[in-house]
Amino acid sequence: MAGRAEQNQAAEQTQDRDVDLSMKRLKVLPLEILQNPQIDHLNLDRNRLKNITDISKLRNLKTLILSKNELVDFPSEIGSLRYLEKLHLNQNKISQIPAEIFSYLPLLKQLKLNNNRLNDLPGDLTCCTELQYLNLSHNLIKKLPKALAKLGKLEEFYIENNKLCELPPVLFEGCSLRRFSARANPLREPPDEVCAGGLQHIRSYFKQLQNNESLNDRRVKTMFLGASMAGKSTLCKSLTKRELVTIAEKDRTIGIEISEFQMEDFSFLCWDFAGQLEYYLTHHVFITPQALVVLVIDLHRYKMDDKDSFKELVGFWINNILMRVPDSIVLPIGSHMDLCEKDEVQMKKKDIEEKIKEILIERYENLNQRLATLNKKSQCELYRDQVNILDDLVKYNLKVLDLIPVDCTQYDTIINAWMQILESVRNKDIFPNAIRTLPVTYKKVEKVITELIETEKVPFHGTVALDELQKMLNLHNIDSEQLEYILSYLHRIGLILWFQDLQALENTVFLKPSFLITLFKMIVRHDLLNQLNDIPARTLKKESAVKPDQQKWIIDFQTKATLHLKAIIVLVKHQLRLNGNKDLHEITEELIGDEKEKGKLFQILEYFDICLSSKPQALNPDAREFRPGSQWLPPDNAPPLTYLFPSYLTDTKVVSNHWNEDSDEDLHVRAFFLPEIPQGFFHRVTIKLCNFIYSHWVGKERCLVICNGRKLLLKEHNEEANSYIEFRCKEKGEENDFEGRWCLIMMAIQKVKKVLEDWPGLHYSLKTPCRNPSCRHYFDWPDLDEKDRDIEQFWEEKIKTCENCGEDFLANLLFCTGQSSQGSNGTSKAADSFVNQQTIQNTYNVTGNYVSGSCSVNINEQEFH
Repeated sequence: MAGRAEQNQAAEQTQDRDVDLSMKRLKVLPLEILQNPQIDHLNLDRNRLKNITDISKLRNLKTLILSKNELVDFPSEIGSLRYLEKLHLNQNKISQIPAEIFSYLPLLKQLKLNNNRLNDLPGDLTCCTELQYLNLSHNLIKKLPKALAKLGKLEEFYIENNKLCELPPVLFEGCSLRRFSARANPLREPPDEVCAGGLQHIRSYFKQLQNNESLNDRRVKTMFLGASMAGKSTLCKSLTKRELVTIAEKDRTIGIEISEFQMEDFSFLCWDFAGQLEYYLTHHVFITPQALVVLVIDLHRYKMDDKDSFKELVGFWINNILMRVPDSIVLPIGSHMDLCEKDEVQMKKKDIEEKIKEILIERYENLNQRLATLNKKSQCELYRDQVNILDDLVKYNLKVLDLIPVDCTQYDTIINAWMQILESVRNKDIFPNAIRTLPVTYKKVEKVITELIETEKVPFHGTVALDELQKMLNLHNIDSEQLEYILSYLHRIGLILWFQDLQALENTVFLKPSFLITLFKMIVRHDLLNQLNDIPARTLKKESAVKPDQQKWIIDFQTKATLHLKAIIVLVKHQLRLNGNKDLHEITEELIGDEKEKGKLFQILEYFDICLSSKPQALNPDAREFRPGSQWLPPDNAPPLTYLFPSYLTDTKVVSNHWNEDSDEDLHVRAFFLPEIPQGFFHRVTIKLCNFIYSHWVGKERCLVICNGRKLLLKEHNEEANSYIEFRCKEKGEENDFEGRWCLIMMAIQKVKKVLEDWPGLHYSLKTPCRNPSCRHYFDWPDLDEKDRDIEQFWEEKIKTCENCGEDFLANLLFCTGQSSQGSNGTSKAADSFVNQQTIQNTYNVTGNYVSGSCSVNINEQEFH
């Protein structure tokens, strides 16, 4: 009894020292808290505090959590908390930190100041010599003090999304720093493409700067976008060849074309993107930040009084640039002015510029309106993470320069237009990182590669193994690790392609990106059906195919949007022969593969969610063994390997047949998007989801998956001011099974969030429609926060009342109750639970007969997943 009493007393003492007042809507600190000097852990997260007067009375505090409040001024009384080890002030509105605060916090180990409005850092921060974790992301900091290097125990440092142009080299000389990120800064030393390679790449960069000379790199990646036949290729090729080049319609760009030209002291690396929507699905692979976007608009086709004309030629592209690279610089060029009257050119120029401004203003107003809606909610603390994301989106500044009209039949007007572009590039206010500092070794490697390409050592398709390339370069003063960092930099700026994150391609370098893109555009193209029809009989014979095979390929592509691997092999080889490339058999086999094994090209297409491969529908009873991680060999009678390209789908019949009809009993949630759902976004979500769940059916703007008897339907609805993806999950037989159905929905939502990572300017929010059919109100989902118990309590409330119609509904019909907080690796607990269910149900360690469907396999002491 005495022991139990002591335990209870110890628990009470611990409770007295560890106080959680998160999400209590506090505006001032409670008096009873300030009168308890024994408190050493105080959590005030998600309140409405504007100050913390008298916090200095809690002199024994070790942990103080003040995140997600309304602090504008840094609380100076914090300087009295000399035992403080953990301080969280993230997601407030602090713009300045007084001097001589941190000098009184010698024991501080963890400091979060992210998502504030800081312009600089106080010098005495370096007095926190025990500091191990520092987060300054999402502020307005322009320069980091070199003295930060004195923080000798700093292990994690995050400075993303600020205004930094350079990083201090001394920060990376020590060995304590293990994690670092400076993403989304206008960096020129080191360039953003170096920082994207991680901490070791940054250290290698500064080491090479220290040991070698440096130079100013004046290369601008320039992306030409716009509708088909707008004149993009004419501009690119005329500038590259330094003479007027006219492009016939039959010679228009298929996919992407790459070229480079010099204009005075700047070099422009041009990526000419085809304008047809069929190609836009592959554009996200190559469209990158830190680039100049040239939007070419056909002035002759443009109609001022036609809303659809602006949307097709201008609005679609501006919106997609906003969503994909929201902090970039856009230069509109009006082509074909020679086909317009002089007054007409000026009128159209003014009309386009005004409508582009309207798009930017409308986006700004919509985001601020959403911000105001969340801030006015009675429980606004529940939405602080969403508010911070919206704040970041509002801060993005897409710079759209004045439109330059160009006569594409006159070379002089093209040059004059580019001289105006050059003037903008030299303007540091417009292009803060146009001139970037590089070690001379980077340029040396680039020069040697350029020279190698012109020799017989490199095959004319430019595809070489990494180890062979290292031997060819023969650079004695650059070790293999440094070379790999330099190659990854050249990949990110677009000079070469090296997909080192793909295991199958980590040893393959494409020194000529144009060759790989040539293969891309043989498969993803607007006239693919015609290309399949045009394969001649002699080519079919050479590849052991016959006319009925060709007819099967065409029918399956027309009706199912699937391409047979055999058809792709035949098509690519035929196209290469037409183009005069007869000696590509070996490299084609390696990249395209054969009927038994897919090649590297398809691993790239699948990696970027461009297509979905079919999988064997049954176990192979003739397989000798099953090993986790090894290749799953299909049976000899397995159907041929095919690839689904969702972008080519034309109807929803197959999905509708398996789904039947919507029901009032369906669990139902929608993910809304601003300004719209990007072209190809839903296809990528579909591919990610179907790669995870085998039983699936895909139609145009529809996807149905079935897992453990539960049906989940995804529908894309994309119209102006009303763009959303709808998630519906049916009951499993007669079971209510709310938890299982919400698990499946949350898994699909995680796939959406994953694709969102490639669209930093795209806003989304989760909403559940009121279940009253006559009510148009939506229930907003709060933040999915893994740490807030009060948010979990919000989810766990059994009844929710619609503020519009006043009706009450069971919460588990509206939200993922009790399952919404996050689990491992940023996924939801519901998603983690779902994955764990699948793992448990598909892990075996048995002997004897295992039966799956109609197949029976004899297992001899074999464990597999």
